[in-house]
Amino acid sequence: MDQEVSALDNQYGLADDPVLAQVQQAVLAQYGALLPGARLEPGRRDQLRTAVQKIVVDQRLATDRATREALADRLVSEIAGFGPLDALLEDPEVTEIMVNGCDRVYVERAGVLHATALRFGSDRHLEDIIARMVAPLGRRLDQSSPYVDARLPDGSRVNAVIPPVSVRGPALTIRKFRPRPWTEADLLEAGSVTREVLHLLRLAVQAKLSVLISGGTGTGKTTLLNLLSSFIPRGRERIITIEDAVELQLEQDNLVTLETRPPNVEGRGEVTMRQLVRNALRMRPDRIIVGEVRGAEALDMVQAMNTGHDGSLSTVHANSPVDALRRLENMVLMGGLDLPHSLVREQVQSAVDLVVHLSRAAVGTRRVTEVAAVNKDWAPGDVPAERLTPLFSWTGRRGPVAVQTQRLPPLFLERFDRQGLLEEVSTCLKAG
Repeated sequence: MDQEVSALDNQYGLADDPVLAQVQQAVLAQYGALLPGARLEPGRRDQLRTAVQKIVVDQRLATDRATREALADRLVSEIAGFGPLDALLEDPEVTEIMVNGCDRVYVERAGVLHATALRFGSDRHLEDIIARMVAPLGRRLDQSSPYVDARLPDGSRVNAVIPPVSVRGPALTIRKFRPRPWTEADLLEAGSVTREVLHLLRLAVQAKLSVLISGGTGTGKTTLLNLLSSFIPRGRERIITIEDAVELQLEQDNLVTLETRPPNVEGRGEVTMRQLVRNALRMRPDRIIVGEVRGAEALDMVQAMNTGHDGSLSTVHANSPVDALRRLENMVLMGGLDLPHSLVREQVQSAVDLVVHLSRAAVGTRRVTEVAAVNKDWAPGDVPAERLTPLFSWTGRRGPVAVQTQRLPPLFLERFDRQGLLEEVSTCLKAG
């Protein structure tokens, strides 16, 4: 028995194993009706497991019960699941899965990367698993379209790249999302933010300030965006969200979720972020939330912010709040209207009210490191650092503290005063 179990432990690549092929043929012939939906429906998956165990017994593929059950579980994962990845997808401590070819699998736990012993039988085995992930979504992954963005039924985001673009074999990245969004209490407990910063951000959302969240990869931008959206009065405003692949988990009633679509096999039917932003303007939005701005759609988003759609929220990859504004300017210039840079800078300065920057420490901790107000009276040619007024800034062990609060731009005071929040925001900044 020990030799059999040891052999099973080393057989992560069952897709290329003759035992799996033999059982697959038997399952298809006898129990093909159980396969559709077997991954999503626990009852049907249990039926499939029972059927596989029967085949294992009938064909004498294992001699004792423990080995039969272990073999059956692995076979069910290969036939109806995602093979070796099933265990990682079910592990609540794993937040991200990274596959670099068939023989290297890494995971992120608590913000720190760890190597695993998981292996795929071959590059083809890995490509088959990837194809199983993206096929139900109508996405393609082949030589003519060697990379794909998609999402799993549970909301986890998937990115895959195959040769020849990925030189050393298929690469797969899965960013898992919690069954429920992070709450204020969760972020406070994790040390990602302080009560004063959360209070300020809540007031900013209620005052309908347009907020841009910046940071590097994996710093928690989407997590914070989810939380900020929860500060919007429920049911009283129509919210339109626009994303490449749906990641946001907004708990709102009056909500429309839009998602881009890649072209089909014939190269038709593509729906871009820019098209969705333009269409959202015709949907009577009170707020527009762009999951991540990364291209020419920035032009339409900035125009929307400057034409009465206050309170918009978005994220952008950047190294600092000032860099976030610069990146937004560069993306607006990608809109193809040949606008003068000075005009673009002026439009961005007018559109964005608050920049919230996040960083990730070497130990994996993600935190808000700066909150800054955009100075509306700043003009091109002025000192770049004066584009922003820092409100909170991370100062090492002390955490975020209020700084330079006496320079809060007058326009902000008017916006908070209009909503009856001026006294509260002043108290919040002094408390920081």
